[in-house]
Order: sequence, then structure tokens, then C-alpha cells
Amino acid sequence: MRLLALDQGTTSTRGLVADDSGTAEIVHAVRHDQHFPQADRVEHDPQELLANLRAVIAAAGQVDAIALSNQGESCLAWDAVTGEPLSPVIVWQDRRTEAKLAGMAGQAEMVRARTGLPLDPYFSASKLGWLGDNNRRVQQAHRAGRLRLGTTDAFFLQHLTGEARTDVTTASRTSLMSLETGQWDPELCKLFGVPIECLPEIRPTVSDFGCIGGVPVTAAVVDQQAALYGHGCRVPGDAKITFGTGAFALAVTGETRPPEDDSGLLPTVAWQVGETTTFAVDGGVHAAGAAVEWAMRIGRLDGPEALGAFEAPAAIDRGLAFVPALAGLAAPHWDGFAAGLFIGMTGATTRQDMAQALIEGVALRAAEVIARMGPVARLSMDGGLTRSAYLCQFLADVTGAEIVLPGTEELTALGAAQLAALGLGGTLPSPAPRAVVTPRPCDQAARLARFSDAVSRARGWRS
Repeated sequence: MRLLALDQGTTSTRGLVADDSGTAEIVHAVRHDQHFPQADRVEHDPQELLANLRAVIAAAGQVDAIALSNQGESCLAWDAVTGEPLSPVIVWQDRRTEAKLAGMAGQAEMVRARTGLPLDPYFSASKLGWLGDNNRRVQQAHRAGRLRLGTTDAFFLQHLTGEARTDVTTASRTSLMSLETGQWDPELCKLFGVPIECLPEIRPTVSDFGCIGGVPVTAAVVDQQAALYGHGCRVPGDAKITFGTGAFALAVTGETRPPEDDSGLLPTVAWQVGETTTFAVDGGVHAAGAAVEWAMRIGRLDGPEALGAFEAPAAIDRGLAFVPALAGLAAPHWDGFAAGLFIGMTGATTRQDMAQALIEGVALRAAEVIARMGPVARLSMDGGLTRSAYLCQFLADVTGAEIVLPGTEELTALGAAQLAALGLGGTLPSPAPRAVVTPRPCDQAARLARFSDAVSRARGWRS
């Protein structure tokens, strides 16, 4: 059994081929352009993403089944008949609907009760509504009965299989799906101005999503839920964090929707296999790798390798903190008006000190999220920033959790491939851990308190 996982992420498209002998390798990877047309906007070219997927498929050779993992909340509009994109991809980081959502505050409780999600531009609903309000081609297509709105997975599947479909994990991140029914909610669609008839069909995570060149697509899933599965998290309490463009922690809660609480974490669908739906709680940090790329872009950092080790004591212990709120603060604060912040600089602060504070700030934001998940004794961790030994050790220290680094960095693609294998009635093995990072004694409370003070100063800055 040979499986291809198409991992279409925020900065690149990757193809992993895995088989039931335990072999798993990337056969092709290609980056795509990031577009920032205004300060609050982030876009991708849908045709570029689709071309990259086709290149990955061509490089994979013969496989028995395909899985597709997607960016989650990134979305667009396209012609339901021809598949022609009618808009750019509006990326999950985009904040253009901030003001509109602020005016909908009275509906926040209803939206949270039905979807588990706060009113935030991060999710797809307000982006799709914005397209209907502001894009003339979208309006024309709607009048002609040819409009399709949805997340990127449905756009890709229409082009690759002929059918626009999405899965329940992706739909659960739109603010348009009821967690109770697993279907589009008419009242939510009306609230956000999204015509329900223009949305794709929702299917279980492991399902028939059509065929690409005669090969069945047996799984489709949000990238973070794919990573959760790839980490081997299966039972309540199992937790992982992925450090990519953002940092996203998820913990499995079981087959019952998590209860409403004040943790700031979000209940979400982890996956649906057959009639069984598994739920999780989710907490995200919008800027992790994105903070590193920003620092490189403005010349504050030569490259990510500079974040591997530091000789000086922890920057936070020396009074220097960085809050990576470059796109606002997600869980547990949900403050879209927060701004990135360095605080504690003096005339003696060096470029290296700022780099150290940057990587600590990413870890401390992650620690805020993990703390809301309850006692986490063991945390599986992946993503490009795990190459920083300093990040791994610092996160272990401030959370008190044992950090497990899996035997592959491609947990998103591996999890998607493992789910695709279920669609064929088989399984794929998981690799053994490559390392375990044990926490060292430190004054966790003092570090978290100092960082919390910095976060409080960053909040609401742009309001």
C-alpha cells in the first residue's frame, strides 16, 4: 500500500509518499508567494497553489490512494461551472474583517454556542461574506447561479476530481458549521452573508472525495488535525503542538463535544471516521515561524539557525520580552487589535538579545495556550522551529512538560497519509521518537508573570 499526502500549507506545498513498510519521504516541495496588498491583508494566488499541487502529484508516481491536507481557514470564491477563481485566496492570517466583526459583537454568544468559535477574522465566514460584499465578479457569479464559495480544499478538489467537497474538520473552522449537526447552519450563513447554496458538500474526514487520475482521494483534513493524528494522539489527554507559520496546540478530548468554559481554547472536530467523530480543543498562536520570517525580512535575524543556542541567560529573566502579536493575539486572548511588542530594551541591548527574546516570546505564547489545556505531562512537538534546540528546551522549562520530538518532521503529511490508509482498510506505522527533552528547574511563575505583563501592554494597541 503506497499513499500520497498532499500537504498544501501557508508557505509551501509538499508531497509525502508513505507505505505500510514504514517508509515515508517527501517527493516534491515548492514554496509559493505571499502577497500583502494592504497592512491587514494576506493573500495567495489560487492558480499558483493549484499548479504546485499538480507538480507534486506528477512527482509522486503510482500510488494507491491520496490524502489532502489544507490551510484550514484560508478561503476564496470561484466559478462553480468552470472552476475559474473569482478572487485571491484570503489567508487565515488576514484581518480585513476586523471592523465588521466588531460591529457584530452582540451575536458572539450565539456564534460561540453553535460553532465553538469566537467572532474573529481568523475564521472563514467573515472573509467569505466580505467577498460577497466587495467583489464585483463574485456578485455577478452569484446572480448568474454560478458562484462557489469555500475553503481551499474544495477549490482544489473541484479542479483535481471534478467535485467541490470539504471535510468536517475544515468546515468546523469556518464559523458556518454547527458542531451539533456537522452541517452548514442556515442562520449562521445568513448572519455572515454567505449563501448556503454556494458552499460545498461536507463529508467525513475519511470518505470518498473522488479520484485524481483514477486514484481515489480517501481523506481530506485540516493541516493541524492531520498533525494531531500524525503525532499518534488518539485518546483524551494526548496533546501536540506544531510550530509552523503559526503555532497550534491541540489536545484530544474524546467523542463528546468539549463543554463551554472560559479557557479561551476552542472546541473543534479532530476527525470523523465512519460515524465516529473525535473532538479536540485547539489553541493557536498566529505568529511563530511568521515572526522569524518577519525578523529576517527586516534584517534583525540572519537566518533561523541563529535561534539554535544562546550563551546569555534567558532574555525574559533579564527583563527583555517580545510579544509576537504581529497579526493580533489568538488563544486565549482573542484580541485582534493587539500589536507586536519588544519591551525592556536598554542601550546595552544587542541584536542577539533581541533574537533570543523573539524565540522565547514564541515559546511563552505557546506556554500560555498549553497552560489552559490542564496538566500536560507529555507534549509531542513538530514543525520547522523544532530545529531550534533553545526553543524546545525553553518550552519544556516554562511548561514543565516532557517534550517529545517525533522521528519525522512531516507529521502533517504523515497524519494525512495515515487517515488515507484507513480509507483503504489499512494502517501506516508511526516512527519512533528521535529525542525527548526533559524540563529543567526554572522560576516558571516569574517568567510567565513577566510575559503576561508584556502581553497586557500589547493588547488593544491598534484599537
